[in-house]
Amino acid sequence: MTTTPTPTAEDTRTPLVELRDVAKLYGNVRALDGVCLEVHPGEITCVLGDNGAGKSTLIKIIAGLHRHDAGTFALDGEEVRLASPREALDLGIATVYQDLAVVPLMPVWRNFFLGSEPTRGRGPLRRLDVAAMRSTTRSELARMGIDLRDVDQPIGTLSGGERQCVAIARAVYFGARVLILDEPTAALGVKQSGVVLKYVAAARDAGLGVVLITHNPHHAHLVGDRFVLLKRGTMAGSHLRSEITLEDLTRQMAGGSELEELSHELARAENTGGAGTPSA
Repeated sequence: MTTTPTPTAEDTRTPLVELRDVAKLYGNVRALDGVCLEVHPGEITCVLGDNGAGKSTLIKIIAGLHRHDAGTFALDGEEVRLASPREALDLGIATVYQDLAVVPLMPVWRNFFLGSEPTRGRGPLRRLDVAAMRSTTRSELARMGIDLRDVDQPIGTLSGGERQCVAIARAVYFGARVLILDEPTAALGVKQSGVVLKYVAAARDAGLGVVLITHNPHHAHLVGDRFVLLKRGTMAGSHLRSEITLEDLTRQMAGGSELEELSHELARAENTGGAGTPSA
């Protein structure tokens, strides 16, 4: 059952991004139906769900890859229908995907400015401003609290967590107001996940509205201000941080009533000595 968060004084602010009853169809398949979400500046909205819950489709709509088929998508209170990821980026919506679009053999500073390289000189004398890119990359990473050994090292030599942090710092530098993070800790160990979550919180503290896509309720509850739970493309829950504990969030994420029903089924099977269970 979907729970709508109780409005607070802060909720009277206009969200950076607001989705209301959004639906997306692929032929006869309804990937999303009736999904609602708010992203406010200086807050982290966590979207949780298992594989197939609709998280990827939701990302693609906010990032401008796909258009929604029903409902409303508002940016700064104005309804929009984004035509492309470039349009979304121009409006301040940056997306960091799980597979990170980087060139492993290029240095960190080159990846930091990939596709947006500053130049100096004119005409045939025009060239990349390498010194400015190196200096800016170093200072922007330091401003986010990211301490790399050398911005000249190939980005492929960094750990997964460090690459995620570089991508977050890049989005902040290029003026993102909304930062969408697609499962940033999915393939990371405990220590690296903690490092990434630290910089996710730093982006929030810098005033960005962050959308954190994850299937890990523990990571979500560490940093989240709002929680949206998806199940098979529909809303399974929507909560403010003050309204839900980690235990409740984990329970809802794990299936809640379905798990209780399964535990009763298993208990009955044990009490009856496994009657009705096929023999080997």
